[in-house]
Amino acid sequence: MDSTEQGLQDINRTVSPAAERLRYILNEEDDMPTPTLFTEMDTLQREGDELEWKESARWVKFEEKVEEGGERWSKPHVSTLSLHSLFELRTCLQTGTVLLDLEGYSLPQIVDDIIERQIEEGMISPELRDKISFVLLRKHRHQTKKPIHRSLADIGKSGSSASESHAQSRSMNDIADTPSTDQLKNKFMKKIPRDAEASNVLVGEVDFLNKPFVAFVRLAQATTLGGLTEVPVPTRFLFILLGPQGKAKSYNEIGRAIATLMVDDLFSDVAYKARDREDLIAGIDEFLDEVIVLPPGEWDPKIRIEPPKKVPSADKRKSVFSLNELGQMNGTAGGKGALDQDEEMPEQHELGEELAFTGRFCGGLFLDIKRKLPWLPSDFYEGFHIQSISAVLFIYLGCITNAITFGGLLGDATDNYQGVMESFLGTALAGSVFCLFSGQPLIILSSTGPILIFEKLLFEFSKNNGIDYMELRLWIGMHSCLQCFILVATDASYIIKYMTRFTEEGFSSLISFIFISDAIKKMVGSFKYYPINTDFKPDYVTAYKCECLAPDPSEFTPWLREVQGGEDPGGKPTRPDRGWLVMPFAKNPWWVYVASFVPALLVTILIFMDQQISAVIVNRKENKLKKGCGYHLDLFWVGVLMAACSFMGLPWYVAATVISIAHIDSLKMESESSAPGEQPQFLGVREQRMTGLLVFALTGVSIFLAPVLKFIPMPVLYGVFLYMGVASLSGIQFWDRIKLYMMPSKHQPDFSYLRHVPLRKIHLFTLVQILCLAVLWILKSTFLAIIFPVMILGLMVVRKMLDMVFSQHDLAWVDDLLPGKEKKKKEDNKKKGKEVEKEKKKPKQDDSEEEVRALELLLPPAGGTGRDTSFLTICVCVCVCVCVCLQDKPHVYSNHSPSSESDLDRRYCVLKLHIPYRDLVYPDVVQSQWGAYCQAAATHSAL
Repeated sequence: MDSTEQGLQDINRTVSPAAERLRYILNEEDDMPTPTLFTEMDTLQREGDELEWKESARWVKFEEKVEEGGERWSKPHVSTLSLHSLFELRTCLQTGTVLLDLEGYSLPQIVDDIIERQIEEGMISPELRDKISFVLLRKHRHQTKKPIHRSLADIGKSGSSASESHAQSRSMNDIADTPSTDQLKNKFMKKIPRDAEASNVLVGEVDFLNKPFVAFVRLAQATTLGGLTEVPVPTRFLFILLGPQGKAKSYNEIGRAIATLMVDDLFSDVAYKARDREDLIAGIDEFLDEVIVLPPGEWDPKIRIEPPKKVPSADKRKSVFSLNELGQMNGTAGGKGALDQDEEMPEQHELGEELAFTGRFCGGLFLDIKRKLPWLPSDFYEGFHIQSISAVLFIYLGCITNAITFGGLLGDATDNYQGVMESFLGTALAGSVFCLFSGQPLIILSSTGPILIFEKLLFEFSKNNGIDYMELRLWIGMHSCLQCFILVATDASYIIKYMTRFTEEGFSSLISFIFISDAIKKMVGSFKYYPINTDFKPDYVTAYKCECLAPDPSEFTPWLREVQGGEDPGGKPTRPDRGWLVMPFAKNPWWVYVASFVPALLVTILIFMDQQISAVIVNRKENKLKKGCGYHLDLFWVGVLMAACSFMGLPWYVAATVISIAHIDSLKMESESSAPGEQPQFLGVREQRMTGLLVFALTGVSIFLAPVLKFIPMPVLYGVFLYMGVASLSGIQFWDRIKLYMMPSKHQPDFSYLRHVPLRKIHLFTLVQILCLAVLWILKSTFLAIIFPVMILGLMVVRKMLDMVFSQHDLAWVDDLLPGKEKKKKEDNKKKGKEVEKEKKKPKQDDSEEEVRALELLLPPAGGTGRDTSFLTICVCVCVCVCVCLQDKPHVYSNHSPSSESDLDRRYCVLKLHIPYRDLVYPDVVQSQWGAYCQAAATHSAL
């Protein structure tokens, strides 16, 4: 016997018969996917002497009820069912008529076949044929139609004979053979997929039945049954429940139960592929096995549960029935499944093959070009879409706001060597070139916080050491361009795999705090220039003197000179004494040209980290990008633009994470039709180059507004940066973990890592991050601030050392695992799984011994007569549990041994004890079988 057969035998020993049956049903080869089911429930209503079916609820994914007023639909909500109704539904399918693959072409023919089958099986008498048929063929009034009000003319005709009136009303109430105009014009069709099919549920009470009339029908081909359904969707399934009067609420709950099951992804597959009645019952059993019960004393059933924003994939539920899965049911899979739930690992973010190390000169660059070249034509013509217009306007506003903000702050930091004019021109130039030739055109280039900080530090260094800032900056840009080329040629982007959440959060938190502190410093410093006169005395008002003085011409902008009659400044730089081209020689000593290699290395590290981390975020798998990415090609063009912008004295540009993510969000494609309450299905992103090109073209045109935009008060920009710094902290796990220090345990949010990692270890990990951030902040405030990009790389070294302090399990939840650690974790789990399997193979005491040992723990002490009654109560409860367990499967002794039977239905024991059998739809069936079940239980206990 090979390992596969042995594995299958092991599975068969652990799975329930229902799951084993479903495994073979759902694994039948079928290329046709299961259609979406639109389920409608109609209840029988009496209007005077007339009967009609009135739509009361509908389902596509979630339930919608007709409100009590009958004039509108409720909001979509999650269906809440009672266990009582699910068990009664199970009994209905056990005792009612089940017709699978019935050839049906009209509702009257289908109803006749159902009634004929019930007469043949002796379920109803032939005298009831006409009455049941009459009721089932009454007209259906859907929520789309308004109630029919009788006019005065109709009232005047009421004097006709009774027989004529009865014939007329019957003709008016017969169900239509073709869809009505209201059905064809129903706007709800937009919410339903085109290939959808219908499932109709009809429930009601009548006065001529003494026991329920139940039928479940699956048609061989979906057929449009006239006015049966609210929307013109062909019907595939039909569930009918007619019963005696007095139990309308119970019938409605059973109807809601079958309707909810029909829209369940797993049960709908079972309904389409079921071969007989037992397959459907197995589907209900599996549904019951996954049901979660809400205690009635701790939850208000009247509350409607809002649809979740994200529901678990049905594929995970179906995968456990795959014959290829050598695992156990209900969340266990082989040895690994036996591990404790806390040993689960979070889903790790996997980087694509684009970051694989090729080991060849420019190997990654050539692969990027090869990958992106076939998509080049589609990158242009796919941009001609109405969605692109809104994306262009949205991203354009973000880009010009960023250009104004960073331009103003750059002017303040560099004494106007770079300002708003340079920011606009550089954004337009760099962004356009990058969108045309880059590997990922969805990335938006912009000035960023780290670049602004470096420019400020570089200008202060140049000013304090008597070095020309623009010339030094030019040589730094050229050296950085060369270093970027070296990184591209050697596939150095591979190092991105080692930058985990620990490094990213340290980097982003430092920048956020720098933004916040600088904004506060600037706002506080503004009081020095515009002080508040706290010693103001009203008596001295007349002593103040106001006069106009001629301002210093050097402080005027080109725009003011234009107003005073000077020449038109045109596409000119912010600072009058500089041009658009920076000369590389003559202003600094020769050694500066060589020594600039060192600060260039810092810039390269900064550019590399900022660009590639942003690219990783943009290229994540959840964005469903289909055209691939190009980390090496992107870095190549960033290096080229570094040199070009340095020669023109423009700011340096790199990927802007926030704006790039906004660009992706504005181009997301979603499914046009989605069920009420269901989130639209994300289809991917409209990958193209046109939106970026248009955005930067409009940014270039905005250069002519720069003279006016300069007059925006700088405190406004400081406020923008303060907001950006504070807003960027939200969503950072590091900041959330810091707040846990000041929060009692009972008030802490339900973070996923708090479920799997002890709080003390989380605090320790957070403390390490706080210390690293403090060290970076202190070094930034000293003369070593120029090398702070190297400090960021130091975070990677610290993260590597944390592997010796924390387990891989804990690091997986509070951080990301380093490359190579996933394999080690899987091997550890495999070893643990083998140990658990060995423990399971050890001989165990049988069930009876375990039960006796458990009861012994509850025995009263010797001589303790006061607690004898409690022991007697326990014995009685055990006996009742055994009897109730046997209720659902009276045939179990013919197929299974008594020992396996107790395991099979143990999950029903506690639930069934609370069901009032007098309220069941089939009380006669339960009462007639109760004695036989108790006798079988007594026989089993005797054995």
